Amino acid sequence: MSGSPASTPKGERRRQALVEAAAALLVEGGFDAVRHRAVAERAGLPLASTTYYFTDLDDLVAAAAEHHGRTELARGRAKLTELSSRQRGVDAVVEILLDQLLGPASEHDAEAVLSRYERLVATGRRPYLRPLMRELSAELHELLLESFARCGLPADHERVDQLVALADGAVVNALIEVDPDPRTAARKMLHDALDQGFPAGMPATGQDR
Repeated sequence: MSGSPASTPKGERRRQALVEAAAALLVEGGFDAVRHRAVAERAGLPLASTTYYFTDLDDLVAAAAEHHGRTELARGRAKLTELSSRQRGVDAVVEILLDQLLGPASEHDAEAVLSRYERLVATGRRPYLRPLMRELSAELHELLLESFARCGLPADHERVDQLVALADGAVVNALIEVDPDPRTAARKMLHDALDQGFPAGMPATGQDR
C-alpha cells in the first residue's frame, strides 16, 4: 500500500527479512517461538522494526505462516513440473502428497513431523489464521488435483480429502510408536489406497507416455 512503512525498496527488504526470520522460528519452535525480540534478533534488525512493519504480533505470525505455507506450495508446484520428464504413477503422486503434508524426505525426521502437526493443531487456537489456512488448503487441493491428473489417476476434491485424512491418521498413529517412522507409514497407507485407483491396464508406476 502506498505510503506504508514497507512501500520503499528498503522497507520491503526489511519487512521480508522479518517475515523470513519469523517463519524460520515458527518451523523450529512453533508459535510460542515467534516473539518480537526473537524475530528482530534473527533478522538482524532493531527490535522496534517488528512493530514498525507489523501492527501487532498476530500480524507478524500470520505473515510468517503465509510465507511458510506458500513456500511449501511453490516447492510442490516445482516438483509437479518435473513429472513431464520423470516416472509417473502412484509413486509420483504419493511423494508429492507426502512432501506437501510432511515436508521433503531429505529435510525431515519424526521430530520434525511431530512439530509440523503440533503447529497445525495450534493453528486451531488462533481464529485470525483460519481464513489464511482455508486459502492455503484450497491451493493445496488444486495442486494435488493437478498432480493426480498429470499422473493419470482420476480424483476429485472428495477423494483428495479422503487421502489427506488417511495420511494424517497414519502419521499420528506412527508418531506414538516407540520408533516412529511416519513417512513410511503414510506412504504404505496411500499406496494401498491408490494402487486400485488407476484405470484398467495402466501400471501404478510407469514411464511418461
